[in-house]
Amino acid sequence: MINQNVLSSKDLMSMEDKYGAHNYHPLEVVLSKGEGVYVWDVEGKKYYDFLSAYSAVNQGHCHPRIIGALKDQAEILTLTSRAFYNDMLGRYEKYMSEYFHYDKILPMNTGVEAVETALKLCRKWAYRKKGVAENQARIIFASGNFHGRTMAVISASVDPSSRAGFGPYMPGYDIIPYNDLEALENALKDDNVAGFIVEPIQGEAGVVVPDDNYLTEVRRMCTERNVLFIADEVQTGIARTGRLLATCGNCDCSNRCENKPEVKPDILILGKALSGGVFPVSAVLADDEIMLCIRPGEHGSTFGGNPLACKVAMAALDVVRDENLAENADRLGNLFRKRMNRLVEKSDWVSLVRGKGLLNAIVINDTPDSTTAWNICLVLRDNGLLAKPTHGNIIRFAPPLVMTEEQLMECCDIIENTIMNFKKD
Repeated sequence: MINQNVLSSKDLMSMEDKYGAHNYHPLEVVLSKGEGVYVWDVEGKKYYDFLSAYSAVNQGHCHPRIIGALKDQAEILTLTSRAFYNDMLGRYEKYMSEYFHYDKILPMNTGVEAVETALKLCRKWAYRKKGVAENQARIIFASGNFHGRTMAVISASVDPSSRAGFGPYMPGYDIIPYNDLEALENALKDDNVAGFIVEPIQGEAGVVVPDDNYLTEVRRMCTERNVLFIADEVQTGIARTGRLLATCGNCDCSNRCENKPEVKPDILILGKALSGGVFPVSAVLADDEIMLCIRPGEHGSTFGGNPLACKVAMAALDVVRDENLAENADRLGNLFRKRMNRLVEKSDWVSLVRGKGLLNAIVINDTPDSTTAWNICLVLRDNGLLAKPTHGNIIRFAPPLVMTEEQLMECCDIIENTIMNFKKD
């Protein structure tokens, strides 16, 4: 048996390259430990994590309360399937319904499974409730979206790396520009439209933040046309943007969102940080009028709603509430953007800063097909901070929400020093 402890980073990267599919292009660092806002590589070097597993680790790495819940439940019961009841699922469903103010939850595992669930639910609602003729329902997507990589969702993607070479694609989709209310208004004129699915902030596209009135107007227009407003908050949800949900907009809530009626989605999609990054947990929430359109045998998952996931998710959301993570993300996010905007003034390398809460990005002043942002991330790594580019010339910054102000300022110093001393080859 191979002793994993004697393998170097180079050995482990070579092993992945030889035996694993080449469907990712990771930054060259091999991580073996995480705690709070920090991760360590196999050689023992310590880094600030400024990606948080694409916002799955909002509560920090290996949060003791979440890990405690995982251990406790793992020793009792992990999986029954939905062929039987289990003693955790009902508790979890009640907890989630009250936490997010919806009648019902449909539990799944990964974010893209939850998106697929929402799309199926939307179509079923269109036929059973709206009166759309069978097989005629249409769903509107925003250009620049990233909802995952299954066949159904890449059919709505405009990103060649996600879409090209996988056709034929799913019918019944329309794609309109993001943050374009006129385009949405025109698309909604089709009576066969069942729903509009949108990310409140487009994370993978480079942390693209819409106009302040965008979500409010989306809610109003969908209501007027009897179309479901579906919010994909897999990445933006669970306190990341300074509110429990990004669809809270600018309301005054922090830990417990009251979901103002003018912005509350008809279908809410959650994942990633729903488990604090320790177990795959996702969920679709909706009220009875929509959720009860799905009947026994029409949708499910062997692992969806398993007792281990239920216990972990409740602990993860307890941490968000008890540790005021939304409030912390809001406060630290404002400080971070202030520091980065000062960097724009001092460096020709950074042309723009955008984001909300602790979901932010800087736009590097080079072409999207350049390697500049990638090379900057390599230097950031060498300086003790891990981040990764998206869409070529954009660097996304999303640290765990348990970060302190002192830690954030140290990270800002690392980013500033890296950018100010960066020289293109």
